[in-house]
Amino acid sequence: MGVIGIVKGLTNFAALALSNTKPALPQKRTNGASLLGTLLFPLIPFMLTNNPLPDGYPWGKLTDSGTNPYVENPHTGVTRYYDFTISRGLIAPDGYEREVLLVNGAFPGPLIEANWGDMIVVNVRNNITNPEDGTAIHWHGFLQTETPWEDGAPGISQCPIPPGTSYRYEFLASLYGSTWYHAHYSAQYAGGIVGPMVIHGPTQAKYDVDLGPILLSDWYHKEYHDIVEEMLKPNGSPRVVSDNNLINGKMNFDCSTVAPGDKTPCTNNAGISKFRFQTGKTHRLRLVNTGGDGVQRFTIDGHTFTVIAEDFTPVKPYKTNMVILGVGQRTDVLVTANVGKPDSAFWMRSNLTNCSPNRQPNAVAAVYYDKADTDKAPTSQAWNIPEDPSCTNEDLAKTEPLYPMAVPKPTYTQTMEIELFKNASDVTLWKFNGVSMRTHYNEPVLLVANEGNFTFPREWNVVNYYSNSSVRIIVRNRSAGPHPMHLHGHNPYILHEGPGDWDGIITRPSNPHRRDVHIVRGNGHLVMQFDGNPGIWSFHCHIVWHASGGFLANLVVEPKKVDWLRIPRDVERNCKAWDWWTRFNVVPQIDSGA
Repeated sequence: MGVIGIVKGLTNFAALALSNTKPALPQKRTNGASLLGTLLFPLIPFMLTNNPLPDGYPWGKLTDSGTNPYVENPHTGVTRYYDFTISRGLIAPDGYEREVLLVNGAFPGPLIEANWGDMIVVNVRNNITNPEDGTAIHWHGFLQTETPWEDGAPGISQCPIPPGTSYRYEFLASLYGSTWYHAHYSAQYAGGIVGPMVIHGPTQAKYDVDLGPILLSDWYHKEYHDIVEEMLKPNGSPRVVSDNNLINGKMNFDCSTVAPGDKTPCTNNAGISKFRFQTGKTHRLRLVNTGGDGVQRFTIDGHTFTVIAEDFTPVKPYKTNMVILGVGQRTDVLVTANVGKPDSAFWMRSNLTNCSPNRQPNAVAAVYYDKADTDKAPTSQAWNIPEDPSCTNEDLAKTEPLYPMAVPKPTYTQTMEIELFKNASDVTLWKFNGVSMRTHYNEPVLLVANEGNFTFPREWNVVNYYSNSSVRIIVRNRSAGPHPMHLHGHNPYILHEGPGDWDGIITRPSNPHRRDVHIVRGNGHLVMQFDGNPGIWSFHCHIVWHASGGFLANLVVEPKKVDWLRIPRDVERNCKAWDWWTRFNVVPQIDSGA
């Protein structure tokens, strides 16, 4: 598995042949109020200390290898408050100017930071205008135990937030590590509503510097709504091609490739992300794939990584030259700055795989040691590692959680198939478990179930697991491409992945991997299992265009407890505000809505 495409890519994109890395555009023009990707972005502390520190840590004596995080998470009594305003703005992340959805005027959005066991409160105000639109924010990877209405999936856990109003999310940081937040309304997050989250927790990994989040994202020059409209028209193509690839929201673009007749302002060498390594020190990098589609392959020339966590699961450390990330996945790595001299500089690279439709797959950023000239371009050479055509994650045999948990015997097993089809209008859509999902923004599944009604329209694609406490799902991919499968509200066991049908073998049943996103390969299978967490939980492909095309199911877990949930009045008030807004405004829901 590897990076041969990185070497090839440098020769076909002249804008990367830089003699210096001085940006042609100021940061405000490329990324608004964001400092991500600049040397001004502050280092991340090992933990937040403006709170009680029993036994020297906010989480007390709990450890990463000796604590079951699903039943023993701390409650610190501390609340972290954030205020977000969602609005439109004109910026040029890669030099091609376009309207982007911003969080507090920034792309990517502001960092949310907390300790394990803190409460997180985010007041989200919808200021989207010209045109107005709804929105909702999903806090990726959080269990939302006893708060499933805060999951941020419109038509599933809540109504959308109507324009001109606010909704207050409040939830527990019950797991720790690196993650992100993003819009979960149509394909909206591909338009810019994304941002990093860091939840500090115990670790036996030894490092000196936490460089913080590194967001990897394919990028599109068209508006997300226009892309969906084109994709879902009669005889439209489900294959959406990205225009560029970004690291922390930045990358150059070759403006000579802009289509004739396109008068959009475009600036060559707009600017790339930069990072500072301290010579001889070990650095923690928090990698997150925040893209719409692309599988990313991340490297730093000459440097080897030690993987210490995947999604919200600390793992037994293993070494690699390259990390593969499907959309929604996170990997924390350690890298030591001992390859060059104090004045050395190296290319950081992230490449979209051949499984990801793209026009420009190669993203670079510059990594500078202490005394390097930060205006001078690195001259380092890429690793030469052959690409795996299956675009899968690391072998499950290598990724073992630090805290061991044997897989329990399932009380229910289900096979769910992935299919691509054309409907009666010649629109290409996705079926998952035999249904192409379409949500109803005004009637969230969770709120309907909480009223004791568990009879749902077929197009909502609701699967009721009744009293089953441990569910095994065999995902069978009948399509040719890979899909990053994400389950909300859980950190499921990943039991097996491979080509064709499952042969019944479980990888390391005494301690299988656990993560909330895993790639199922084309024409292959993925076997995952989860323990009960009462709620209605989305299970979907995290390729945003596939979810728009109906690739999503809603899982009812422990319905008797869902019926008894005490949902706050704020949820009802938000739905009433949405109902009122939709009386006088047409909602342009041309896709699944998820």
